[in-house]
Amino acid sequence: MPKFNRTQKFTKENIANVPQDKAIIYKIKSRGGENLYTGIAGRGRSQERLLEHKEIKKEKIPEGTKFQYAQVKTKVRAHEVEKSIIKKEQPEFNQQHK
Repeated sequence: MPKFNRTQKFTKENIANVPQDKAIIYKIKSRGGENLYTGIAGRGRSQERLLEHKEIKKEKIPEGTKFQYAQVKTKVRAHEVEKSIIKKEQPEFNQQHK
């Protein structure tokens, strides 16, 4: 399991600091620290993907006030880790947990 960075506020400024050089797995969390959504973004798309959850209505996670991410070498590895986290934590906004 990759090591996630510290939890930070889900702001455009913090998203702008997410590295783009590798695929990432990310968690969007509630104020209380509950994982609401786990997702992945391919290399070069991490910031764009996180912004979609902040700005696009159908992608938005209303209680999402914090986030954290981990970089992984490949998108294949990102999918494996994402699946494992969803199975274990069952985030409310992931359709796969049902």
